[in-house]
Amino acid sequence: MIKQLLIYETAVPVSAARHGKVSLAPSPDYAFSAGINAAPLMAVEFLRAATEYAIVFTMAGDDVIPAAVLGVKDDQNLFLGADRQWQAKYVPAFIRRYPFVFSRNDEGNTLTLCIDESHPGVNREGNGERLFNDDGKPTPYVERVLKFLQEYQAQFERTRAFGRRVHELGLLEAMQAEVTTPTGAKLSLNGFHGVSREKLRQLSGEALASLAKTDELELLYLQLHSMRNFVDVKDRLLGALADEEPPAVTAPAPESVQ
Repeated sequence: MIKQLLIYETAVPVSAARHGKVSLAPSPDYAFSAGINAAPLMAVEFLRAATEYAIVFTMAGDDVIPAAVLGVKDDQNLFLGADRQWQAKYVPAFIRRYPFVFSRNDEGNTLTLCIDESHPGVNREGNGERLFNDDGKPTPYVERVLKFLQEYQAQFERTRAFGRRVHELGLLEAMQAEVTTPTGAKLSLNGFHGVSREKLRQLSGEALASLAKTDELELLYLQLHSMRNFVDVKDRLLGALADEEPPAVTAPAPESVQ
């Protein structure tokens, strides 16, 4: 379901030798996210994300990673406007960190700061924030980027631990969302999981107390609460489909997401 790496086209390690004269100009252009229908979420983002996104859990190897649903079709981000701007108040940190990302070495014990050089703001004309000073040392801007990514990485590890705990407690169930288009076609989104209310009710008092103590119980209820936002995803999809239809066609009332 998640196509994380597709937003990075030419990510290379940041170095003074290669980027000594490079600047990054701010850009509201989120076109890089056009080909993804979900974005990973850190647990710390649940409170804000749950008001606008449907939060689900995806399986990635041995990891259980939360994600914000962005679309129904595999390659369609319904939160990306025609003006290439983000169509929601809260932008997931996974999206905000672009064009920067950490890469790991083969041993997995070293993180290297990388930048996607295809970002429209990357330039050598001095527009925006320099990456390095004339002496070859990282600028305060890069130091702030590093701090953000280090915090992101720390939150990612905490979120992985949360996902493992949810999985070990057997709280997840496979789910599927289905939308019927005005033409009668059915589009399905699957490959994701959600918290089962029934399984949550069956937890022992000790397990519930442990989840409450770490604030993970609140996260589970935020995920359940967020599922109502699938209605917004459906409405965005039907709106996008309506824009593709000839003006003379009148669409019937949309059906609900199942």
